[in-house]
Amino acid sequence: MISQNTIQQILGRLDILDVVGSFVKLKKRGSNYLGLCPFHNEKTPSFTVSPSKELYKCFGCGKAGNTISFIMEHEKYSYVDALKWLAGRYGIEIEETFQNDEQRQQMQVAESLYIVNAFAQQFFSKTLFETEEGQDIGLSYLKERGFREEIIKKFQLGYSPEQRDAFTKEALAKQYTAEILIKSGLVANRNDQLMDNYRGRIIFPVHNHSGKVLGFGARILKSNDKAPKYINTPENEIYIKSKILYGSYQARQAIDKADECLLVEGYTDVVSLHQAGIENVVASGGTSLTPDQLRLVKKYTNNLTIIYDGDAAGIKAALRGLDLALEEGLNVKLVLIPDKEDPDSYVNKVGVSAFRDFVQANKKDFILFQLEVALKDAGTDSVKKSEVVNKMAETISKINKVEDFTKQQDYIKQCSEILRIEEGGLHALVNKFIRDRIATQERKDSFNDAKQLEENAKQAEETNYDDATFNLLFKDELQEREVARILLEYGIKKYDDDKLVGNYILEEMVDESLIDNKDVIRLIAAFKELLQNSPATATRSYFIHHPDTKLSALAVSLLNFPYEESDHWKKEYSQSDGYQKKLFEQPYEDFIKTLARDNDDHLMSFLKMGEDKTNIEVESAVNYLKLRKIKRMLLENQLDMEKQHTPDEYNMLHQTHEHLKQMEMELTKKMGAVIIR
Repeated sequence: MISQNTIQQILGRLDILDVVGSFVKLKKRGSNYLGLCPFHNEKTPSFTVSPSKELYKCFGCGKAGNTISFIMEHEKYSYVDALKWLAGRYGIEIEETFQNDEQRQQMQVAESLYIVNAFAQQFFSKTLFETEEGQDIGLSYLKERGFREEIIKKFQLGYSPEQRDAFTKEALAKQYTAEILIKSGLVANRNDQLMDNYRGRIIFPVHNHSGKVLGFGARILKSNDKAPKYINTPENEIYIKSKILYGSYQARQAIDKADECLLVEGYTDVVSLHQAGIENVVASGGTSLTPDQLRLVKKYTNNLTIIYDGDAAGIKAALRGLDLALEEGLNVKLVLIPDKEDPDSYVNKVGVSAFRDFVQANKKDFILFQLEVALKDAGTDSVKKSEVVNKMAETISKINKVEDFTKQQDYIKQCSEILRIEEGGLHALVNKFIRDRIATQERKDSFNDAKQLEENAKQAEETNYDDATFNLLFKDELQEREVARILLEYGIKKYDDDKLVGNYILEEMVDESLIDNKDVIRLIAAFKELLQNSPATATRSYFIHHPDTKLSALAVSLLNFPYEESDHWKKEYSQSDGYQKKLFEQPYEDFIKTLARDNDDHLMSFLKMGEDKTNIEVESAVNYLKLRKIKRMLLENQLDMEKQHTPDEYNMLHQTHEHLKQMEMELTKKMGAVIIR
């Protein structure tokens, strides 16, 4: 973990204009800055940065956040990786803490592997471009395949010489240990002799999401029946094949903008498509898709299009991992390349425009394609057809996200028509698979959520709440968020001589039932703890950059800046003395006209514009919460009065109603509000 001392140093150096400005061209607009949003395609700038609040907000796509979350979103980094990126930008040395010696050792091994891989990548690239063997064999091969130098450098491709220990000697001379070289897969120990593992091969470095080299794929150039075509890094502390998609580092921003990920099998497919300008593409390395790889895709988009060879092996490979993709809630399409071609050869054969058109025109729905293939294999065999029905029902049952319910029903309808069976029968079979999965606790959490929803619905029916009630509950959410916003904006500001605004709010909110929103409750609890232990740190900046991403996101949403005071308004009215000067320096006739136009209250509001209204805002927010509590009690009491009671019980309920109404009237009078009866 990064130490708190390091985090505080990073937060102390953050400059949102400096960081965001390195990715987006910004122009000053009032007190804020405006530019074209980097998260979606737009021609009119709607991406706004507020230096004073340390926030950004796009009013086109809705994305908002702070400096750290901008790096996380733009570069697709984790929180820790974003901090490391910022530390590197500002020259801050990272201090890490570990829970135990084993964790420290694992981190040290991982760092050693990253370092040796970076050295190896540079060695292989240098060999490719700067040695006679590299140019004659490696570079000439890549150019014959149609790869230009800029794309070779973009993917940091390289070449490992034929000499049995060229890299090994270089690495040992640079003080890399034999142990770490063997663990990295770059060096092999054969008969107590260290030798290069990737001799005479083209090297494809595999990067993580932040651009560090995790490992390598090495393609043989000479025809050798005994040697495998590709050798990959063995799994170690940083290279875990099931969690890697080749090209994800180079494709991450293109996938985000296109809102679609193209998945191919091989390294050269990715490189060729990138060179053709199709950059939202990654490769699975020819293995079955794993949950971790699919979650990596979902980090960027919900739309996955698989582009594989059109032969039997390609079809089989494409169908692997389908159920997993459905479980992750991905929208999966399939494109099969014709004429025994692969994406690499096909894009070079037909050109980029024709390739794009082909992909767009030949996207097949994954489930319907699976059904088509299965029916073709089953032929006229009734037993096999029955197996197809069961398989399709099981596949459709994997679409288990609540928001995908309509999609699931649509698949049931389409598949039943193709299979020529009753829609109700297929529906029942799908439900059976869902029940079986719940029964075996494969979806225990989802089942518990469903039970809770059912219980909530039952309680709602019993309470007989009407539309007005739900409107009130919706407004409650806004009131709670307003109290949280005021805490962030004014919490450590003085309320009076004895207490801070935060102290006043927390004293007035001793009844925890005033707040329902769990995120707001957590924010208030965190603020309370800071107020007790370190009041000076309870600033809005602290919460904007809070390591808990939920609290940070809440703070950002509360402090967003939807409106900005215009230059004209500032010039004309923002300062009371300026307004008075303008008012009283004008001719007498104009002065009288102004008074006639602006009634006394209106005029006084301008004259008092410079006054601090923090306490009024604070008290108003707290009183609205109290009023809400009273309204809830009135509603509950009214519902209770509608039931059967003894005369004494009814009299007590009536007195309670009168008492609550009196409290409501006193509170609304204090607030200057009007009760509509």
